[in-house]
Amino acid sequence: MTSYAEARRLPRGWAHLALQFAVWFGFYAAYQVARGAADRGVAEAFWNGTLVIEAENKLQALIEPGVQNFVEQSQLLVVATSYTYWLSQFAVVGITLLWVYFRHHERFADFRNWLIGANLVGLLGYVLMPTAPPRMFPEWGFSDTLLESGAVTHDSGLVAFASNQYAAMPSLHAMDALIVGIVMASVCRTRVARVLWLAWPLWVTFAVMGTGNHFWLDCAAGFGVALLVAVVLFRGRLRRFLPGAA
Repeated sequence: MTSYAEARRLPRGWAHLALQFAVWFGFYAAYQVARGAADRGVAEAFWNGTLVIEAENKLQALIEPGVQNFVEQSQLLVVATSYTYWLSQFAVVGITLLWVYFRHHERFADFRNWLIGANLVGLLGYVLMPTAPPRMFPEWGFSDTLLESGAVTHDSGLVAFASNQYAAMPSLHAMDALIVGIVMASVCRTRVARVLWLAWPLWVTFAVMGTGNHFWLDCAAGFGVALLVAVVLFRGRLRRFLPGAA
C-alpha cells in the first residue's frame, strides 16, 4: 500500500507517475517514425522551404536574416538563443510537466493532453509537408548560428540521431512554448511570474529565428496548431487557462 508520506509526494502513486513517463516515451517513438518519413523527402523539404521563403518575401516580411544579424552582434544573445533552442522543447517542457504534476495535479491531465494532441498534429505536418529550415538556405542570407558558434550542433552524434532536420513547419518549439506559457501563467500566483511565462513563447520564437532554425511562418503555424487543438479539446473550459484562473 502507498504510505501517507508517499501519497503527499505522489498525487496518484508510483504506478501513475510511471505511466506518464511511458506516455512520453511512446510519443518519442511516434516522433522517430515521423522523422524517418520526413528524412526520405529531402528534395520536397527544400522545395517547401523555398515556398515559405517566397511567401514571406512576397509579403515583404522576410525578417529572419535581419533577426539573425541582430543576434550575431552580441555573444550574449548568441549564447542565450542557442541554449533556448536546445532546452526549450524538451527540458523546459519536461520540468514544467513535472512541476504541474506535483504542485497542480488537477491541471496536469489537460496540460499533458494539450501537449500530446498538438505535437501529434505537428508530427503529421512533418510527414505531409517536410520543410527545410532557414539555416539550409545561405543564398538567401541565412546562417547556421549553432554551427558557427556552438559546441553542440545538429551534426553532433546524439542530436543527429534524435532530431528531425526537415521539421521546420510547423514549429514545435513555438507551439510547445505557447502551451507551456499559457498553462504556467494560469497557475502562477504572482503577476511577475505570469508576465514572464506569457513572454516565454515570444522569446522562444525570437530564439529559433535568431539561430536560423525556423521561419516566422513556422512559428505562426505552431501557435495556430496549439490554439486549434485547445479549442477542440477544451471547448467551454478555455477560461480555466486565463492567468490567475488556478
